[in-house]
Parts: sequence; structure tokens; C-alpha cells
Amino acid sequence: MIRAAVILLAMAAAISARPGEIVFESKPARAHLIELYTSEGCSSCPPAEEWMSGLKNQPRLWLDIVPIAFHVDYWDHLGWKDPFASKLWTERQADYSVHWKKGSVYTPAFALDGKEWHSGALPAVATETPGVLKISVNGDQVTATFKAAPGGGARYDIHVARLGFAAMSNVTAGENSGRKLIHDFVVLGLTNETMKSGAKELRLPAPITSTAEPRTAIAAWVTQAGQIEPIQAVGGWLP
Repeated sequence: MIRAAVILLAMAAAISARPGEIVFESKPARAHLIELYTSEGCSSCPPAEEWMSGLKNQPRLWLDIVPIAFHVDYWDHLGWKDPFASKLWTERQADYSVHWKKGSVYTPAFALDGKEWHSGALPAVATETPGVLKISVNGDQVTATFKAAPGGGARYDIHVARLGFAAMSNVTAGENSGRKLIHDFVVLGLTNETMKSGAKELRLPAPITSTAEPRTAIAAWVTQAGQIEPIQAVGGWLP
């Protein structure tokens, strides 16, 4: 009964609107965006990824925490090319490093709502109410709307990520040589667009590579136009 209640709770944000369409809608209160920067070439990353994978069983998942994992490529020079890594994700982490006034980047690294963070206890449920973010998905077509709270900004950027699960590698070189690694919440593609009048039509990004588990998820968040810190986030499982 408890497991059934948790599943129903996690699905509460997903509403079938019309045939073929699924809708994910945030609460007015902020959902925390938890970002992990990781690499298969980093020997200290597997424990951080194991912690991240545990969030699949969190009853707060998609309701007030939205986890995503970016695989960076700057450890590829050690002899193992991470198949889930992208230079774009490395550049995103570098942007955070500049924003945080750090002199370098590292893995594993976490960001919580755009701020440097160390995993452990989950953040408390947020009390801020930035507004409601709604994502409608029909195939690869995505409609995003953000209804900001009174006093919010005028222009926003929308970010939509396709997430993969049970992404698996048998690593044969580098710091994790000989290990079988399994990853969850892996960013397989990311689309960033400017919203006009709080709405935007866009396409779900194509995956850079496939994963073992057939289920995927979507994560979306809004920022002030041209900024990196998320204001509101939402996510959920795709059919």
C-alpha cells in the first residue's frame, strides 16, 4: 500500500491532456534542480552517482526535486572516452565556475539551484513561490509555459533535457578501468530557448546515445533570460 501511494504521488504532476500528450506541471513553490557533473574517467565519481541513482526511489522525485547528471569530457584524455560526455556539458560547468568565482572545475561536483553544493541530506522543501512551470509533451513536440508570480521578470529562457537511465559502460581504460558503471538521470540532450510572453514551442532533444533501460524522463527549468540560475523546475517519466 505504501509503495502504491508513493507511485500515485509521483505521478500526480503528470496529467494526460489529450491522446498522445502528457503534461508535467510544477507547484507554485520552487522545485529544486540538483545537477551532478561527473565522468566515467573519474575514480571518485561512482559514489556520487550511486547517491544520485538512489533518488529514483525518493517520494519527493519530480515533485520538489529534479535531478540531472551532466557527463563532462575533460577526463577523456586519461585514456577512456566517456560515451555520455559532451563538450557542451563541460562548458556549462565552466560557466558555473566563473559564476561561483572558482579558478577551476572538478568532478564529482553538484549544483543546487545554481549554487555549489555537496550531496548528503536532501534540501528542505522550498518556501519560495516563483511561479508555475508547465511542460506538455506530445511525441518529440514540447510546449512550455511559465506563469511567474507577481513581480517576476519579463523575459525567461526555457531549458529542456532528455534523461536516460541504466546507462551502462564496461570501462577498459583510465581511472575506472575494469569497472562496470551504471548511471541514472543522464542528460542525453539539452535544448535552450528564449521564451516570449511566458510560452515556447520546441522539440525534445535527440539523444546523443542510447541507454539500456527503455524508460526515459524529461527535466525542464526556467532561468531569467541570459542567466544560469534556475528559477523553477519540473520533470517526470516519459511513456
